[in-house]
Amino acid sequence: MTIKVNGEVVPEQAVQYELDRLVKFYSEYMSPAKINAQMDLLKSKAKDQAIGVKLLLKEVERLDIKVTAEDIDKRMKIVFEKAGGKEGFERLLKKRGITEDSVRKSLERGAGVDLLVERISQEAAEPTEDEILEHFRQHADEYKKSDRVQVRHILIKFDARNKADRETALSGINEIRQKILEGADFEDQAAAHSDCPSGKKSGGNLGWLSSGMTVPGFDRAMFAMKVGELSEVLETPLGFHIISKTAHEPGGEADFDDVREKIREFLRHVHRGEVLTAYVNDLKKKAVIEEV
Repeated sequence: MTIKVNGEVVPEQAVQYELDRLVKFYSEYMSPAKINAQMDLLKSKAKDQAIGVKLLLKEVERLDIKVTAEDIDKRMKIVFEKAGGKEGFERLLKKRGITEDSVRKSLERGAGVDLLVERISQEAAEPTEDEILEHFRQHADEYKKSDRVQVRHILIKFDARNKADRETALSGINEIRQKILEGADFEDQAAAHSDCPSGKKSGGNLGWLSSGMTVPGFDRAMFAMKVGELSEVLETPLGFHIISKTAHEPGGEADFDDVREKIREFLRHVHRGEVLTAYVNDLKKKAVIEEV
């Protein structure tokens, strides 16, 4: 299905971008299971937001909102860093068949929308203490702390279609595990051998993980282990793993004081969203929106 706003197509990538942003935001407040249960709603919301962005881009032009070169340079610097430096960025441009100038123009458009959204959102009311407390009372179950664990792991990938490659990977990870049992440092082994980016970055440290944040087999294993324990070799769709469990924190009821600021920020987002939605809805009434 193609979406058009005043005759201009809204790219599918724009809808996916908005969906990714929504999932990332709500991941801070909901479990993966709850997010998956609401995925259809999030997809619909992402489509509406992509339409809204299209309309806001036109508003930026109409209002002649200017973005400074300094702002674009800052955004370009972030792009370079995410691409792994200038060389990585140039490889990415070549792969996607785009130019640096087109990226800068895209960043300029996005910065213009951000400025407009900030201007619109200034009308949003700050959450009151009563509102924050009432939200906590109504959604206390959502703020319960889940059991979580902290683990390191080593991943050895293999081609599942190639029996020899699988056997080589299994032999390799068993050898690594034996070295660790004999006293080799887990972090050093992860940095030297793991196919997961966490190996090079942090000695295999995956940080704090709650249930549902990893693939099922890995998830079950890390919660079944004792702190300080080294797992047997574990196979998942990602490859072969060794897990070292470093901490376990039990869940329980949420304390209001611990989540007050988190709720405040959530309600700020809701209020800003309401003001922005009203503004965009007014733009939609004047626009021709088609789904063909």
